[in-house]
Amino acid sequence: MKFTKMHGAGNDFIVVDALKKNYLKDTLASPDIIKRLCDRHFGIGADGLILILPSESCDLRMRILNSDGSEAEMCGNGMRCFAKYAYEHALIRESALSVETLAGVISPELHLQDGKVISVSVDMGKPKLARAEIPMAGPGKERAIAFDLCVEENIFQGTAVSMGNPHCVIFTDNLNDIRLEDIGPAIETHPLFPRKTNVEFVQVIASNRLKMMVWERGAGITLSCGTGACATLVAAVLNDKAEHTADILLPGGELKVCWRDDQHIIMTGPAEEVFSGNLDISAAIV
Repeated sequence: MKFTKMHGAGNDFIVVDALKKNYLKDTLASPDIIKRLCDRHFGIGADGLILILPSESCDLRMRILNSDGSEAEMCGNGMRCFAKYAYEHALIRESALSVETLAGVISPELHLQDGKVISVSVDMGKPKLARAEIPMAGPGKERAIAFDLCVEENIFQGTAVSMGNPHCVIFTDNLNDIRLEDIGPAIETHPLFPRKTNVEFVQVIASNRLKMMVWERGAGITLSCGTGACATLVAAVLNDKAEHTADILLPGGELKVCWRDDQHIIMTGPAEEVFSGNLDISAAIV
């Protein structure tokens, strides 16, 4: 099996073209195999696995599997890598495409220079804010903005946002004060979130610059999270901390996020191909 290692602002993925080998969608979806492939010591190493699959309704379909073997609805950084791979490996010919995901249809737009993709803008759709849509415990139609969240004798103020996957955004005066490796998993599995949640801690640098670190559901601490960056901007606007367009600074790089008047979120950022190789599937299955 051929694979390509890619990353978007440090959020890294194993990308596999399964268009002609559709059986891979089930073979590689085994949690044990995913964990082995994503292991940074005994495997290829990645935050997740991306499968490129045929779609009956869109140009292509994306499946994103977290490093713990669970499946995510969507991944913004992964989508940029997906789109870059599809264009530069001649799976598509246009600079815009439609991609089927568990979070709905996503429409990336490629920015080209000399035939290469230098960045990708992704229409991430409209954020969902009702508790039932996130999902989150409590009155279904109610928004969860600046709610008190008790975790390990700490009380945080969280804002819940869904970008096709759940996020809990917490603002802090200093990111260095946050023990993300301890607090992250406790919030991810908090009873308020029946499907668990991604966790973002955010420091406001200016109304158009936000610094963020993330604990990703199913992956742990990562260098970047595209849907998390989008959720961060939404939460910042709802809490009167940011403008509708801002740069989101992450450990792995920088993303630009815009919440347009039509309520759609547009995220723009890089995608890079790191290396390609061949994998003995039978060895991975053993």
